[in-house]
Amino acid sequence: MSHADPGLFGPRSVTWQLHADPMMWVAGVRALYLQALHPRAVRGVMENSDFREDAWGRLMRTAGFVGTLTYGTTAAAEKYGARVRGIHRRLKATDPDTGETYGVDEPGLLLWVHCAEADSYLQVLRRSGYPLTDAQADRYLDEQRVSARLVGLDPSGVPATTGAMRAYFAGVRPRLAAGADAREVDDFLHDPPVHVLLAPARALLWRRVAELAYDSLPPYAHALYGRPAPPPAAVDRRLRATGRTLRAVPARLRWSLPPGHVLGAMRRLGPGSRPSPHGPPGPAAILDGPGRARE
Repeated sequence: MSHADPGLFGPRSVTWQLHADPMMWVAGVRALYLQALHPRAVRGVMENSDFREDAWGRLMRTAGFVGTLTYGTTAAAEKYGARVRGIHRRLKATDPDTGETYGVDEPGLLLWVHCAEADSYLQVLRRSGYPLTDAQADRYLDEQRVSARLVGLDPSGVPATTGAMRAYFAGVRPRLAAGADAREVDDFLHDPPVHVLLAPARALLWRRVAELAYDSLPPYAHALYGRPAPPPAAVDRRLRATGRTLRAVPARLRWSLPPGHVLGAMRRLGPGSRPSPHGPPGPAAILDGPGRARE
């Protein structure tokens, strides 16, 4: 048995298993569409990042952050979190409606970004056929309060169940809107600039991913963006078909792609740490695993 550091979550957690699934890429794009609907949150991104010029780099950095928090050592995850908090403390933005200057590390904004990500990961994977019970879905959100702590949130104020997450979104909806910044994100995700040699791949692969991610948004998001919401059952069929296709690719090949955190964790912890294609272990096995939120 390996005595190496399992990190913040460890192989017995739901997070460890779920984040190794290839549908996380679709879920990540859904999160971007959703996050853009909070005017202050998306303004913070637009004013403080090179999103327009280096969107691919931003996507990979986000994947690297999630991968390090999930599969890295405790020290690596804590160091990454401290770095992110330090960057956020220095950044300001201007409210598009009032002209007010505010910090991008406002707890309400950090909470929106966190919830949009966690909910997107959970919604897309479950709807695509990933085997997760209701209790395991709640467990996943509880575990994700650890990630929330690392970006500067108090875990006690972060939704820890699917019911609490639904209540959070119901409460925040009046503050959402598809303003100019959201439209720019929408346009970019639909048709990102690429080198001319990559244009065929953009048409063949990226647009399908982006369209599926967009279609999986909740109805209120479709209404804000101003496009009709497709029938949920039809979206579920496409999500399941995409999930089956991506999961048919050998796991080691998928995990070899950047950022490669899963294989690094398996080398550190041994073969018993390999994420299962059948989902997380049963409730008894994950009850006391690493990853409980530190409040």
